[in-house]
Parts: sequence; structure tokens; C-alpha cells
Amino acid sequence: MACPLCRKRPTRRLCPAKREEICTVCCATKRLAEIACPEDCRYLQTAQRHPPAVVKKQIDHDVTVLMASIGRLSEPQLQVFFLVQSMVLAYRPEGLSRLTDSDVALAAGALAASFETASKGVIFEEATSSVPAEDLRKTLKPVLEEITRNGGSRAQREVAVVMRAIERGAKHEGGFIPDGETVYLELVGRVFQQRPKSPDGGPGDGGKPLIVTP
Repeated sequence: MACPLCRKRPTRRLCPAKREEICTVCCATKRLAEIACPEDCRYLQTAQRHPPAVVKKQIDHDVTVLMASIGRLSEPQLQVFFLVQSMVLAYRPEGLSRLTDSDVALAAGALAASFETASKGVIFEEATSSVPAEDLRKTLKPVLEEITRNGGSRAQREVAVVMRAIERGAKHEGGFIPDGETVYLELVGRVFQQRPKSPDGGPGDGGKPLIVTP
């Protein structure tokens, strides 16, 4: 029987997400990208525990490029970074438009500016000129406000630092990320495919506060 995904190669593996047999090549290349693999899939678990050398090399390269692009972040800041990026990756603009790196940079920059001014006691909401970027900004803002709700100006400054880091990465600053409309988003997507989850299944570490204030 031919694989229902590629319609070329013979089926070899029962895919728990598709609930039908697929070929090994589609299993390996479409995993998490086009197939919403459940966490208990044995093929996914095996691949994450023992990635091929070429895959491991790509993962190491992607992580190095991403960290160089966004700059140094503390552990609490990284938690916020991964939380925000998980929301960005899951975000889908309305209609036929698609989210680009430029949209992410605009939304992140506007949010950074808002939290920077808020940390100084000035309430200012900066909007963006791009419809997808503005919608993304409005999607992220309530979550970031919840994170900083009890942390005062220090938490607001910390969030602003994270959003500036995302802005740098999405703008391809520093020459670490090549030009392209969605190169940054694709890079983050690949890193997320291999990033271990916390015990509670979220981007934090076991439900601890994302930003710890004294």
C-alpha cells in the first residue's frame, strides 16, 4: 500500500496522529512540521533521544544562531522568550495574510516600547502599521501584562528586554540570520521541535514564576 501522504513509498509505520500507516520518510521529514505528533509516539521519542548525526548538527547550529541573534538572556528571561515564541508560532493571521519576520519585529518592538515606558511610570501603548503585526501585538499583550502584574517596574523592564531580543532576531540584526521573509520564524520553529518540555508540559519550569522579583 502506498503512503497516503506522499503516495509514492510503501507504508511501514502506524502513525498515531494520522491513525493510519505512513512511510518512514514522511514520518521522519513531516514529524511535528506537518504532522501533529502526540508526545507518546514512540518514533518521535526515539528520534528526540537519538537524533541522527546530521540532525544533531543542524540542531546545534540552529540553537547557536538563535542565541547569537537574540543576545544573552537570563534564565527567567529565556522562560518568557520561549513562552512568547510558542504563542508567535501558534498565531495565525486572519484571511489570506501570513505572518512574516517583519511582522514579528514590529509587534515585539511596539511591546518593548510600551513596557519600557510603563517601567518609568508612563502609560503608553504603541501600535504598529502592519495588520498582522498589530493583531499579534494585541494577542501577546495580555499575557505579558499578566506576567508583570505583581512584579512592578523591574518585571516590566525584564519583559522589555525579552521583546527587544525577539525584535533583534526577527530583524536579522548582527548578520547571524540570513535574509528571507520567514527565516527567523522557521529557525525558531526548528529549535522548538527539539526543545524539551517542562514537567507540566509548558514552556516554564514546573509552574514557577516566569520572572522572580525580590
